[in-house]
Amino acid sequence: MSCRYLDMNWEVIIFKERFSGLILKGNILRIISWGVLCIPVFFSTPKLQGQTSPKYSNEFLAIGVGARALAMSNAMTSTVDDVTAVYWNPAALTDIEYRHQFSFQHAAYFQGVANYDYLGYAYAVDKDSHIGIAIIRLGIDDIPDTRLLFDSNGALDYDGVQFFNASDIALIFSYARGVSFVGGDPFATGLTFGANFKLIRRNVGDFARAWGFGLDFSAKYRYHDWDFGLMVRDITTTFNAWSINQEELRTAFGQTGNEIPGNSLELTLPRLIAGASRSFIINDKIDMLAAADLVFTFDGRRNVLVNVDPQFGFEFDYEDKFFLRLGIGNFQRVKDFSRDLPGQESTFWSFQPNMGVGIQLEDFTIDYALTDIGNVAESPYSHVFSIRYNLSKLSSIYAENKRKLKEVKDEN
Repeated sequence: MSCRYLDMNWEVIIFKERFSGLILKGNILRIISWGVLCIPVFFSTPKLQGQTSPKYSNEFLAIGVGARALAMSNAMTSTVDDVTAVYWNPAALTDIEYRHQFSFQHAAYFQGVANYDYLGYAYAVDKDSHIGIAIIRLGIDDIPDTRLLFDSNGALDYDGVQFFNASDIALIFSYARGVSFVGGDPFATGLTFGANFKLIRRNVGDFARAWGFGLDFSAKYRYHDWDFGLMVRDITTTFNAWSINQEELRTAFGQTGNEIPGNSLELTLPRLIAGASRSFIINDKIDMLAAADLVFTFDGRRNVLVNVDPQFGFEFDYEDKFFLRLGIGNFQRVKDFSRDLPGQESTFWSFQPNMGVGIQLEDFTIDYALTDIGNVAESPYSHVFSIRYNLSKLSSIYAENKRKLKEVKDEN
């Protein structure tokens, strides 16, 4: 997973990864394609960028969920087919083959300093629609507040040290539905749309708190062995309204001569992710999935390939029970401080490989990802586990497209 920094007002921390390609056909898809092409133009307008939009606003929502996704370098927009679609592409919720599906992940970053937790649930409403809910939390707990470390006489007073937490929490509600009324059955059986409503809560102890909300929109289309996905995060621009407790900060800021921050409105600019993937049947027991995502950002300040961040992922499965996954992403232009000469700046390109495995045990799936191979990134974290639980398998009338490849494989 790639590293980024998240502004939590007192310390900056975060991670992230991406890539994708989009191919659509038919008159309706041409319209969609033109709309997609217009999105970068709209989001790059001076009027929108002139708002208060920090470079890494709400970056805890760019980390990613699920060990499978992290092992494949987050190339999930067209690939995801489980409850984690609430995060990656809500339109893909209709690919779930169970009435209920749950997922959980816990990861400790920076040698346990930061904890990242995810819990998701998806429910099949009927043949064509699913709903989902997920909660994501990134937090650093038990941070010492040393403002009262010295008493009025200047002596150390450890009893005056208190502790606080800094955390970011997002609650996501998702809805997905197929559109069988568009273009006739051959076209419509593979097309679904989805949307997210996000409620965000951020706090830094008693010093600062923020509430925010935003919307995502997504689509997924299956054509034979190909899958195409489109995800527009924060499509309406996500708003965070910060409330600063100035009284808590007045003494410390006054002693250091710093200006006390005031209440503010923070905007998160949209991000477009387009992806394509294809399934291959190697033999009667082994399949392969190849996926690619392209992540487009519109703040003009990313250290990536012309504001486009590519991600590639591969998955091999043996009898749909054992999985091997590989990924490559986080292409970064890095400054080489060791070769800097006066008046010159030396840079080089780096990338981050990832890998992982998975096993299907009846109704449970356990996934593992080893990230930051070769210590390409600077964060000392590597191991991520996630668990998925399935309940009440749906009848064959559901998830017809999801089963199509399996039926072809069985016939062969």
